[in-house]
Amino acid sequence: MKFRFTIGKKIATGFGILIVLTLIVFATTYGTLQESRDTNDRISTVNTPSAKVLQELKISILENKLYLKTWLKEYKPNSDKDNLITFRKEEFPKVKYQLSKLSANWTETQQDSLALLFSNISELFEQQNIDVIDNLQSFEDYEDATATFFAEYSVEEGGEIHTMTKEVMTGLDALIARQKLVANEANTDMYLQFDYLKSLVIELGIALVLISIIVAIITTRNIVNPIYRLKKVAVKLGRGVFPDNSIEASNDEIGEMTVAMNNVVEGLKRTKDFAQEVGSGNFDTEYKPLSSKDSLGNALLKMRDDLAENERFLEEKVRQRTAEVVKQKEEIDKQKEQLEEYFVQVTDSIKYAQKIQEAILPPESYVRKLLPDSFIFYKPKDIVSGDFYWLGESDDKVFFAAVDCTGHGVPGAFMSIVGYNQLKQAIITTKGGTPAEILDHLNIGVSETLHQKDENSTSKDGMDVAICSLNHKTKELEYAGAFNPLYLLRNGEIVQTKGDKFPIGSFLDGETPNFTNHKIQLEEGDLLYIFSDGYADQFGGPRGKKMMYKKFRDVLIGNSKKDLSVQKDLLKDHLLNWMGEEEQVDDILVIGVKI
Repeated sequence: MKFRFTIGKKIATGFGILIVLTLIVFATTYGTLQESRDTNDRISTVNTPSAKVLQELKISILENKLYLKTWLKEYKPNSDKDNLITFRKEEFPKVKYQLSKLSANWTETQQDSLALLFSNISELFEQQNIDVIDNLQSFEDYEDATATFFAEYSVEEGGEIHTMTKEVMTGLDALIARQKLVANEANTDMYLQFDYLKSLVIELGIALVLISIIVAIITTRNIVNPIYRLKKVAVKLGRGVFPDNSIEASNDEIGEMTVAMNNVVEGLKRTKDFAQEVGSGNFDTEYKPLSSKDSLGNALLKMRDDLAENERFLEEKVRQRTAEVVKQKEEIDKQKEQLEEYFVQVTDSIKYAQKIQEAILPPESYVRKLLPDSFIFYKPKDIVSGDFYWLGESDDKVFFAAVDCTGHGVPGAFMSIVGYNQLKQAIITTKGGTPAEILDHLNIGVSETLHQKDENSTSKDGMDVAICSLNHKTKELEYAGAFNPLYLLRNGEIVQTKGDKFPIGSFLDGETPNFTNHKIQLEEGDLLYIFSDGYADQFGGPRGKKMMYKKFRDVLIGNSKKDLSVQKDLLKDHLLNWMGEEEQVDDILVIGVKI
């Protein structure tokens, strides 16, 4: 039999060559990619993570140096101290574990360098304990000038801790550089492999293109064109558009597909017409499926019946739900009116309490009489305040105080009434004694009023106070404080006199503590400031943080050349600018007096 190179054989031959060339490309590509993947795995699972963890360790060491400096400055617990301890106990062991696992794939030299680094870090931590952390634990340690001097010397440049930190950073930098170098070398090898693969793929690709063109020409003439006509119809149907005319069918398999397509188009047209009628609510429309096995047609008929039933059910449901919603709305409106009435009652009560609180505060005329050159900046957080100011006189002394009660709002206002009455009683009982004696009496009075000495008492309420007595004739000032300090501004500098570190309403070991009395000889032009913590604790600024006392002192110094009435306005303006969009967090009280 004479051999015939038919279209099927030509296509098969062409595809055979394509398959062989494709297998060659696939095998070569797979081998190259496998090798590249191994290289990439080394980079992504060893070198890059190693460099990243080492870099993070470097940053953590630098951060801990900053935390250590914070330890030198503040004896109170704070977040920096907590972060320093947390890093040592929790984070560093995790980093050490990660690096130990990663270093299993390092060279022996790098593993030795890592071991030396861990040893240096351990020695650094030990030195930090010896020079700083163990020596600066309590308030007394920070008051010890020798301890603080040696701790600061060790941390600063030239000290033991600084030198050891620098040595650790040098070791980290060397390890990071080595990991990056290994990764770069592996990347270079991988790129060379890809260049080889690129050349091979180009050559085989050209051959594939030529053979594909030959196969495509044969396929287009015998198969593609008839199928393309079917495709145009299918695309139109996909967009919901029906063809204008039926497709002419040939006497072959593709012709059979054409006949089936014509039947589908005709059936879809009838289905569309039926769906439009049902969608319009005409549930009596007739529809004949293509055959007894026409699942779509039968489903449409069932859909028609279900929709008719659902429409009747939904109409009844809507009627019932509408009645329920109307009833619920009426109940909600009643509750809303009741809540608005309660809110008005509570607000009116608090506003009336404000009038009572303002009534007990010294009037402006009385303030001007006792302290002619002074100002009082008073800004409650809520309608009523837990801060209050108090003035009194006895013989040649003028007494004035700034008091910060526990809490703010209504609870603070109740405490302020207790404090005001007790202060008034204290000056009578002590017959104009020293500020310290008045605070001692106030401490006892508040504790007895709140029954804080009772065994079953759970009250922890109290007050922070700064109280002064001023003799205008001798210019002698006496001061005592419960936490709140006194600022004396003289010649552009502020001298701070600190109060005792316990509040009004406290007991030490079951005994009532005594407050310290301070005497200061004033000079003409001196400025005195007492205050609560509300101004310095206000959040604001570009970062939304507390103002703190340093900025507060800077404001006082910057305004010191102004009249006291102007200083009050400047304090208010600075506070509002600082707050921005932030809410006021506490009651604010600042009293200024000029000698």
